[in-house]
Amino acid sequence: MEMIYRSTRNANETASASEAILKGLAGEGGLFVPDEIPKMTGLTLDDLAGMNYQEVAYEVMKLMFTDFTEEELKYCINNAYDSKFDTELIAPIAKHSGTNYLELFHGKTIAFKDMALSILPYLLTVSAKKNGVKNEIVILTATSGDTGKAALAGFADVPGTRIAVFYPKNGVSPVQEKQMVTERGKNTFVAGITGNFDDAQTGVKKMFQDKELAAYLDEKGFQFSSANSINIGRLVPQMVYYIYAYTRLVKDGSIKSGDPINVVVPTGNFGNILAAYYASLMIIPVNKFICASNENKVLFDFFTTGKYDRMREFILTSSPSMDILISSNLERLIYRIAGNDAVKNAELMKSLNETGSYEITDDMKKNLEQFYGNYATEDEVAEEIRRVYSADNYIMDTHTAVASVVYGKYVAETGDTTPSVIASTASPYKFTRSVMTAIDESYSEKSDFELVDELEKLSGIKVPQAIEDIRSAEVLHKTVCDKEDMEKVVKNFLGV
Repeated sequence: MEMIYRSTRNANETASASEAILKGLAGEGGLFVPDEIPKMTGLTLDDLAGMNYQEVAYEVMKLMFTDFTEEELKYCINNAYDSKFDTELIAPIAKHSGTNYLELFHGKTIAFKDMALSILPYLLTVSAKKNGVKNEIVILTATSGDTGKAALAGFADVPGTRIAVFYPKNGVSPVQEKQMVTERGKNTFVAGITGNFDDAQTGVKKMFQDKELAAYLDEKGFQFSSANSINIGRLVPQMVYYIYAYTRLVKDGSIKSGDPINVVVPTGNFGNILAAYYASLMIIPVNKFICASNENKVLFDFFTTGKYDRMREFILTSSPSMDILISSNLERLIYRIAGNDAVKNAELMKSLNETGSYEITDDMKKNLEQFYGNYATEDEVAEEIRRVYSADNYIMDTHTAVASVVYGKYVAETGDTTPSVIASTASPYKFTRSVMTAIDESYSEKSDFELVDELEKLSGIKVPQAIEDIRSAEVLHKTVCDKEDMEKVVKNFLGV
């Protein structure tokens, strides 16, 4: 049966999987969601435990991307999950201090975004071919730090595509920025904006929704698509690693097939935790989805009160990929808990856009009982990095530490000892200064790349190639613009 994707804001707007991947964003600012998440039948969790990552990926994606042939899907999967990853496991589980850390940073840019952005270029180019697209596809992306480089690496020099990435000029780590501005792909463009991630994301969405701009670009032979998690082609590959992680715990005897787990995710734009939720609807039993925020705790407040309110101070933290006040993917969950009611969802999103907030009904709140939200302060994050290193010589990045802190709070509050998986979303090498000074303040005197070498000594883990590549790389992208000028710089990049 073919999967139908529908806009969260207009029930009449539908698309096949390949059409939804190509468009990225639905009309009127809506997001594409499947009419239902199909149950995986014919295969058990024990069966999946006997498969490798690529095989699990195929079993998940064939249910979600039903207009792709087996040959097309396996082409995408096998080209994505190959030697670009530094382990054949692709997403190994590290067991430290009695906790399962799902390491999602073994790809080319050492962040979890590689898990989906390694495959998205293949999904997109196959989708373009299937739908007879003649235009050059322009990937338009806002990043809070990690999506940008992962998207640039994925789309660099891919025929028929160009990619433009916008990031908050003073809102990412030095390593994140250096990774982006040294990108050598001939079809790539990077610009810092004088604003925060929400400004960048809003500017990108505005361009997507501009029908006049779309018509003008079409005339010139271009069309927009997205590499952000608003694109369903990003979200579905993220379902895979939660199902894979569950089956690894079955395989190593940590749990029995059918036992529930908790999933703990450091969350900004809500895509990563939503993927876990979708994975549970497909096959894995999850007791609690633990949503971990940093001091920009808009999601903690939402899960506590039922009111989403972005009208607050924006705080720059040591976990910049989560410095977000508008969590785009939450809309997909809101649509679902509203009974797949596009009219109700559109009203709430209109309220968010016009007043900066919305409040869900009591009935909708009841549908969120599987979710728990909490947050970690900057001091708690530093202490957690220090604690786990002292206890077990395991060094985690700042985002993973946010999740680890919140998991500790959840256990203390509930006494729930259900086996849990913490999504470890980035290598500590991406945030060396924050990580190393958390372990010992005396490291603050050293330069960023001196800290890289010190981290290698402490961790015993070789400096990733992604870091070696930028030590002396030339800065190629120097554009900085105001948020109001994003459209103008995109047109300059395209030469139109």
